[in-house]
Amino acid sequence: MTEYINPLIVQRADPFIYKHTDGYYYFTASVPAYNLIEIRRAKTLAGLAHAAPRTVWHKHESGPMSQLIWAPEIHYIDGKWFIYFAAAETTALDENGMFQHRMFCIECDNADPMRSEDDWFEHGQVETGMDSFSLDATCFEANDTLYYVWAQKDPAIRGNSNIYIAEMANPWTLKTKPVMLTKPEFDWETIGFWVNEGPAVIHRNGRYFLTYSASATDEHYAMGMLSVSDNADLLDTANWTKSKEPVFKSDMATHQYGPGHNSFTVAEDNKTDILVYHCRDYTEIKGDPLYDPNRHTKVQAFTWNEDGTPHFGKPVPYNYD
Repeated sequence: MTEYINPLIVQRADPFIYKHTDGYYYFTASVPAYNLIEIRRAKTLAGLAHAAPRTVWHKHESGPMSQLIWAPEIHYIDGKWFIYFAAAETTALDENGMFQHRMFCIECDNADPMRSEDDWFEHGQVETGMDSFSLDATCFEANDTLYYVWAQKDPAIRGNSNIYIAEMANPWTLKTKPVMLTKPEFDWETIGFWVNEGPAVIHRNGRYFLTYSASATDEHYAMGMLSVSDNADLLDTANWTKSKEPVFKSDMATHQYGPGHNSFTVAEDNKTDILVYHCRDYTEIKGDPLYDPNRHTKVQAFTWNEDGTPHFGKPVPYNYD
């Protein structure tokens, strides 16, 4: 099994890697200044470490897309490129101590999404019918239907965010009302903050597996998982099974802390599944963890258990000089 240099890309949190039909890996993530969206690409995962990033969108000077640009994801849908991201109008917290993010979508109709910033245009906010803190959108296709999955605050439920799913009418518009799939409830999900966020979906062995991240973004940050049969109604919460324990967490022995906000891709052999995530190598964070830039992008291969579930193992140690 291929081993990769880790961290693959330093100071890039919330990483997302997509392998396109052109043979390139496309990478995007939150940048430390939270002020723009960039893409880089390479023919290999290792090549992403040295690929030159191209900025494709800058934050606005004011308004809803002017502050704290978080967690972009790049998707290719029906021959066009889309990036989902979260943004806020201010860095200030609201009366409940929450950031004020909403989710947005931009589109590129050019075959080369890195050609020019001018090729990207804004669809604006992705409306969910709930006017509250929301972020970490992803999408996936199942049975010829496009689904949107994201994290959002419900004022009636304790915590920062829950995970929701809805069917999409198009890549920037929801067709159905949000359905909550999971909320923070277990001890390991409620350390520091009550959080379920950062969903990612992979389809294998007759099931859809949805991973997410929970708790505060320190060494307690960890990944949980839901699963559902691929012939079930994905909008029926009762069809989803939630793991009671984290499926990927800090490894104190090798100083890998707070692994999470993952995505999935496939290795160069087009067979081996790859887990993409961010992680720190220390626990003593000075000041606000939000502005500590040292959540680094890491990648590692993972396998599958006999029961068809993923086996992520432990975060691999840093192995660069």
